[in-house]
Amino acid sequence: MTGKFDAEVIIVGAGMAGSTLGLALASGGIDCLLIDPQPFDAQLEPTFDGRASAIAFSAFRQWRALGAGELLEPHAQRIEQILVTDGRSPGAAAPRPSGVWLRFDSAEIADRNEGEPLGYLIENRRMRAGLTQAVTAAGIPVLAPARVIRTESDPGAASVHLQDGRILRAPVVIGVDGRGSKVRSDMGIGTIGWGYGHVGVVATVGLEQDHQGVAYEHFLPTGPFAILPLTEQRASLVWTETPEKGAALKAARPEIFEAHLRRRFGAFLGGVSVSGPRFTYPLSLQLADRMTGPRVALLGDAAHAVHPIAGQGLNLGLKDVAALAEVLVDAARLGEDLGSDAVLARYVRWRSVDNLSVALATDVFTRLFSNDNPVVRAARDAGMAVVNRIGPARRLFMGEAGGAVGDLPRLLKGAPV
Repeated sequence: MTGKFDAEVIIVGAGMAGSTLGLALASGGIDCLLIDPQPFDAQLEPTFDGRASAIAFSAFRQWRALGAGELLEPHAQRIEQILVTDGRSPGAAAPRPSGVWLRFDSAEIADRNEGEPLGYLIENRRMRAGLTQAVTAAGIPVLAPARVIRTESDPGAASVHLQDGRILRAPVVIGVDGRGSKVRSDMGIGTIGWGYGHVGVVATVGLEQDHQGVAYEHFLPTGPFAILPLTEQRASLVWTETPEKGAALKAARPEIFEAHLRRRFGAFLGGVSVSGPRFTYPLSLQLADRMTGPRVALLGDAAHAVHPIAGQGLNLGLKDVAALAEVLVDAARLGEDLGSDAVLARYVRWRSVDNLSVALATDVFTRLFSNDNPVVRAARDAGMAVVNRIGPARRLFMGEAGGAVGDLPRLLKGAPV
């Protein structure tokens, strides 16, 4: 870009949300630049990120609209049903659960979302690979590895200072650089939040029997245990443990780990075999005090990082992407200053309430389902039983989880930005 700016928008963070934002802005004719401290190749290694993410059907529409859908589709497992069960012992996530259970079925909303599933399960490394390929094909400049050591703003521009001495300027800088966001701290934006005292233990397993696109979430006194369907008759397992037990499981010999796994998993999908490394991730809630600063906007985990209990973490970031891209593209078409307070305020108005409400909801669900208090257990079981019997309530939950409720940006409807 000629003139006093190096780009119209500088995006700090080229992960899944940052890359999607780059694609969205480029599709709307905005000249953007991606910066990330990690080499792109390193982000594609199996050891970089062992998680799989649930992707709302509306978020996948966005990827299709941006030309990334066909790259991700081969690795995307459709979620046709979600089965939630509650119990005191491992191994209770069975095809015919006893006790209290709740089932969501994509067939119930097929008329609303044109045959789309409840969502998709994709390994994070597969998402990174597909989005990297799409970014490269779109010709979006990427500086990686390149570390931002300082972000500043003045009345006319925002600037990022790189470790190698370069200084890059743009009308607006977007911080998509995760929970420990440097952009956020440089702008003096604080955070509120707390840890849950647990970690998520993650492993990928091969299954003897077909999972049929069913995602299982079983609540135990120590926290949720999820069996999430993947392609190639595999599943991503995520279960909650104390940090001490999580570290022990990660370091355990394979036969010891598999023994714990069989006890927790049960036999309803036949034998299981662990493939690939094991991972542990701390579980916490963190919200930025503000989503914007002078000529700076925050997006994804830099703005809000939530417990994975409802699978909404990445989806919140992808909804941020769709809203911010629409705000900036519309402003560019009107000839407005992309970094002005008036433009960035539209993004805040669009996303702040949803982000806060989802964060609070995940916190309530985590506390409600991660204990064995008899009174709390009775209340949650009663609530699950009621929802399971009321079709409109189930459909509302499915629509909300799919990102299809409220004032949707164009990309979440599958339309160009």
